[in-house]
Amino acid sequence: MRRGSKLFSCVSVAVTLIFAAAVFVFAAEKAPDVITIKDGLWPTPTKAAVELTHKKHAEDYKIACAECHHVYKDGKNVWKEGDAVDKCSKCHNEPTIQGELKLPPEQQKLNLKIAFHKNCQECHKKHKQEKPDTKAPVTCAGCHPAPQK
Repeated sequence: MRRGSKLFSCVSVAVTLIFAAAVFVFAAEKAPDVITIKDGLWPTPTKAAVELTHKKHAEDYKIACAECHHVYKDGKNVWKEGDAVDKCSKCHNEPTIQGELKLPPEQQKLNLKIAFHKNCQECHKKHKQEKPDTKAPVTCAGCHPAPQK
């Protein structure tokens, strides 16, 4: 290989890596600091919307993106940081709010309320066991504040 070809190859690889890193940083920065979890699956929700402090969870609490974001294939989460983030209800589209635990197991996996509670509440409970003085909410009112008048 000629010297000019080697240099061109090295520069091409470097430019590609820099571009990929820039895309990764841009994708990570797109998420707003606070996300309001309110889904159109429930036109008349029974509880107030939940505000998730995305920035705190990601940066301060160091929670890996794949702890919340997922795409399962063959029982394994194949979602990786930088992948597209879909609304939870794209897959978890079973809308039952009351009586959801009486649904058959396959429907429970698709139930949006169960998905939110399983992911968020279980993480908060685990964190509270590890650090009892934490402010991670584990009650209904802790996540769903009373509507402001």
